[in-house]
Amino acid sequence: MTTQDINTSPAAVKKSRDGVRLLAGVAVAIAATCALPMIAVLLAALVGGTDTVRHLIDTVLLGYAGTTLLLVAMVAMGTFALGVGTAWLVTMTRFPGARVLEIALVLPLAFPAYVLAYAYTHILDHPGIVQTVLRDVTGWGPRDYWFPEIRSLGGAALMLVLVLYPYVYLLARAAFLQQSATTFLAARALGSSAWAAFFKVSLPLARPAIAAGVLLTVMETIADFGTVAYFGVQTFATGIYTSWFSLFDRAGAAQLALCLLSFALLLAMLERIQRGKAKYHDPARRAVAMPPVPLTGWRAAAALLACGIPVIFGAILPVIVLIWMGTGSEQDLLSPRYLGFIRNSATLAGVAAVLTVAAAVCVGFFQRLRPGKLSFGAGYIARLGYAVPGGVIAVGLMVPFATFDNQLDAWMRSTFDISTGLLVTGSIWLLVAAYMVRFLAAALGAYEGGQAMVHANMDSAARSLGETPVGTLRRVHLPILSPSLLTALLIVFVDVMKELPATLIMRPFNYDTLAVQAYRLASDERLDGAAVPSLVIVAMGLLPVILICRQVGRQK
Repeated sequence: MTTQDINTSPAAVKKSRDGVRLLAGVAVAIAATCALPMIAVLLAALVGGTDTVRHLIDTVLLGYAGTTLLLVAMVAMGTFALGVGTAWLVTMTRFPGARVLEIALVLPLAFPAYVLAYAYTHILDHPGIVQTVLRDVTGWGPRDYWFPEIRSLGGAALMLVLVLYPYVYLLARAAFLQQSATTFLAARALGSSAWAAFFKVSLPLARPAIAAGVLLTVMETIADFGTVAYFGVQTFATGIYTSWFSLFDRAGAAQLALCLLSFALLLAMLERIQRGKAKYHDPARRAVAMPPVPLTGWRAAAALLACGIPVIFGAILPVIVLIWMGTGSEQDLLSPRYLGFIRNSATLAGVAAVLTVAAAVCVGFFQRLRPGKLSFGAGYIARLGYAVPGGVIAVGLMVPFATFDNQLDAWMRSTFDISTGLLVTGSIWLLVAAYMVRFLAAALGAYEGGQAMVHANMDSAARSLGETPVGTLRRVHLPILSPSLLTALLIVFVDVMKELPATLIMRPFNYDTLAVQAYRLASDERLDGAAVPSLVIVAMGLLPVILICRQVGRQK
């Protein structure tokens, strides 16, 4: 039998079409799952009526909106200044320690902001070591001096800046590395100082990448719950949780979630626009590499200090403080209770990572196999989950499935006198679905980055040898993409380990994780105890960060 016979045989053609239909159905189902929370939040908010809306407007809505916008502005400005400044220094100058700091500046990415909040509250709060030493040295009483309040809007913004600036740093650094020295040197030749050339030439050229990084930090800021909740900052994220659990007002929670969802989708749209404009930097057209400027004396010391402070306060000091706190606590990591927390966290993260990466493969391969409105629409919807905070996704999934569970239970009681209970909302599978919706965009990004290495000719060769589309994916794509898929697995695994709001709202009864345990202990002001699960979360977070650091070390 010839190759042509294999390709055109009715059995092979039917098998190929069935495989494509199955892949299309799975991809569309995944996109529908990602769209479900947003649709459910919209419907629940509309069903809630205007009374709840008026009450929210009269009481908390304007306060939530103002606080959230102020927090977003502070974090955006802070991450911009810190990320761009450090990226410029390690890329365009040379000073002692620059090569080490170039990689170390990524380390704070491993820390959840709420973990930093626990560490800095322990040392900066009124009973903390800093104020205690200050009172002992000066002899002042509690009312004799002023000290910045860590549990405040400014404190929350500082914690978020310290852990989120690497987003801006990584993108700005890549943009600076891709720039040609020609325009910068031309500006210098025309009489501009180094600072003037930076602001007039280098910064505008890197603007799309920097804007994309800042928008990412803003989306993470509006999604944050642990930090603002612990510091008592009233944002939309804390309002959703309070309405759901404290006030038992599902309509109010849905309407607050709709406000937050609208803002998040606006940011997602802006991020897509910025990504589309990010075409200033083409390495193939770079004429002259930008020569690093050697720094000496006080300039070198200032650069070392500027790049060292974020690493010290964003990674090194928190680890030292958490170890010190954990050593003095009574929490035993080897106790059956803590082993249960670790097992629950690892189970949720492992299952969610596998399912999320599998979903990313289905959606990404469907886009490659059948480019068109359907495939790209499915891919776009699948990516929207990253812009939706975990609390919004939780509300969006809990509302319809809780209704389904209640209706099913009522029907079973009336028909068979059997109570089914909470079949869906009481299981971990709905929580895993929330994780998939939230982090599918990250897995898709890693998958598509590796997919670029698979040339279209490989697909043609596999098809000419009689392979079906699914067979091509299994035998050709997946072996080549294994490093990218491993990276995607690690990223999703660690993101799930750190995720707090969705886990708090949706976890099954008596099914606590390390993040929940840390939050509970911190809420009870048992910060020493909260340090132990926090350290485990940070240790897990270092895995993908190490991979990113290796990649940073190779980019020159």
